[in-house]
Amino acid sequence: MAYEIPVTQARAELADLINRVVYGDERVVVTRHGKPLVALVSAADLARLESLKAEEVTAAGERVISSVSRIGAMPSAPGERADFGIVAHHEPLA
Repeated sequence: MAYEIPVTQARAELADLINRVVYGDERVVVTRHGKPLVALVSAADLARLESLKAEEVTAAGERVISSVSRIGAMPSAPGERADFGIVAHHEPLA
């Protein structure tokens, strides 16, 4: 659970908040009008968050590539070319 503190109070207690995050292994959420504004987290937590984000992006990209490669060539629906004004036609090389 994160410790919440208003931004006005956080300004006055910044050094203490940094110590709580670094040495107390806490997370601090700074609020404005009761709404979360920013979070103070340790550098280790930030590194974990960034690596998770990178893993999600890579996994999402792999899912898209996998999906597209499974689709392959599909014929156009009847009349689709005329509906979209497509006049070119691709003939695969023999």
